[in-house]
Amino acid sequence: MKKFDNYKSNLNVLKTAEKQDLNNEFVIGGIIDKFFIQFELGWKVLKELLIYEGVAAAKSGSPREIIKEAYRYYSCMEESVWLDMLAQRNNMAHVYDETAARKLADEIIQRFVPAFLALQESIETRYSEMLNDE
Repeated sequence: MKKFDNYKSNLNVLKTAEKQDLNNEFVIGGIIDKFFIQFELGWKVLKELLIYEGVAAAKSGSPREIIKEAYRYYSCMEESVWLDMLAQRNNMAHVYDETAARKLADEIIQRFVPAFLALQESIETRYSEMLNDE
């Protein structure tokens, strides 16, 4: 699944965020940009998998609805974390505050990257045959 390959590739870069210079505003901006991409890939992968599973609600296209449906379907999903990701993505798109950006970078590293990694592991376990057949 191409979207999942992109998900893993972007996550491999994002998970190195904690090793970067978090006092550098440019680095903070890069972490946030990678997070935005990762979140988009995440909910789109979930949408594809839910459609594969025959979940009718997955066809809605709304990130919020996809996350809520995925929470019901996948035990690795922490709904509150994913909904926080959605809120942060929506809020930070128009905020240019250095303090808020640093706070978001910390949240990405501490909360969101582990959630992305848990989803990756869950997908690889649950769909190993499908992923290996591609």
